[in-house]
Amino acid sequence: MKLQTISKFGIEEETLSAVAAAEKVPVEQLAEAVEAGSVVVLGSPSGPAKPLGIGKGLRTKVNANIGTSPDFPDLEAELKKLKAALISGADTVMDLSTGGDLDEIRRRIREECDVVMGTVPIYQAIIEAEERYGSIDELDPDHLFEVIERHCADGIDFLTLHCGVTRETIAALRRDERIGGIVSRGGSFLAHWMEVTGKENPLYERYDELLAILKRYHTAISLGDGLRPGAIADGTDAGQVAETVVLGDLVLRARKAGVQAFVEGPGHMPMDQIAGNVMLQKRLCHDAPFYVLGPLVTDIAPGYDHITAAIGGAICAAAGADYLCYVTPAEHLGLPDIDDVVQGVMSARIAAHAADIVKGVPGAADWDMRMSQARRQLDWDQMRELAIDPGRVVEVRGERGTLDPKACSMCGKFCSIRLSMSLK
Repeated sequence: MKLQTISKFGIEEETLSAVAAAEKVPVEQLAEAVEAGSVVVLGSPSGPAKPLGIGKGLRTKVNANIGTSPDFPDLEAELKKLKAALISGADTVMDLSTGGDLDEIRRRIREECDVVMGTVPIYQAIIEAEERYGSIDELDPDHLFEVIERHCADGIDFLTLHCGVTRETIAALRRDERIGGIVSRGGSFLAHWMEVTGKENPLYERYDELLAILKRYHTAISLGDGLRPGAIADGTDAGQVAETVVLGDLVLRARKAGVQAFVEGPGHMPMDQIAGNVMLQKRLCHDAPFYVLGPLVTDIAPGYDHITAAIGGAICAAAGADYLCYVTPAEHLGLPDIDDVVQGVMSARIAAHAADIVKGVPGAADWDMRMSQARRQLDWDQMRELAIDPGRVVEVRGERGTLDPKACSMCGKFCSIRLSMSLK
């Protein structure tokens, strides 16, 4: 197909070619996937974000969330976390700030961030409503749309917008008793506002107007899962499924309007439901790229939720999810620090890569093969270079080294690989 046929999304041929080269796929194949909506292509060689593809047949991507809170509105601390996330290999970053000067924070992060960046405008709209009128109940939909346009104008690549939280989907949620309630911050804001005012969600009611703004700025929409389960007991319940049905319709409307769309998925679910959820989302949302938080496969591990998320993320991506949002050890406990960010990114990257081997993503299994060969040859320099975190290799080898530079301190002179090499 001719590359011009994807012009409705405003993607430059140079951008498409850069993504195809990075993903080791034919540019014609990528163009067809973008046209069909199973892949989104964000960023541009001219900046501010490097081109990136997310979706079917491509490497599973990893997002890192950063951002201030009302208790810790320290921009400089978040910029340090941004740097740590980028050094650790995050493919994208989201600014979820809720404390301090939100416009300044977003713009500074955008200046320092050379990868695809997303935001959640409802946070700022709600906070400004409280500051102006003393209550989040006084949110003016026109003000919400003004905030959305502000984010687009600042060069944000995609916005998470909870368009599927409607009066109908909330009613479906209430028909099923839920343990965790609504755990999405944006979803809970909107559900509360709708209950107080008796009105429909303006992001749903004025969706065509929303798409016109996004189209004007070439900004993609990440259709937020405002009714996602926040406890494994709530996985795949009526509220989650009802919202997914609505999001599927909104995906088609976005594509028709020339706006790239992907869909966010649940945060907590038992392992035996994960593959079914991916199949359900892909079916109901017309093969749109799937972006998941984790998912976390157990609720009992605060302080270790980067591990519960990596387990779920690997299963989810292997089943077809395209984009993992990291979860840090601080999840459910507090604002993450730099070390939490690093652990979160690394855990999600490991999960993503493990899934890419199963999915047959070009180059994924080859990376592991080269590491296996380096281990067989006891080539520590090559092992360090191939490691997903070379710094960690250097740190552990330095702390727990051995007198024999060809072995490790686990086995020393009884190294099994060395012994096996002597066999005829």
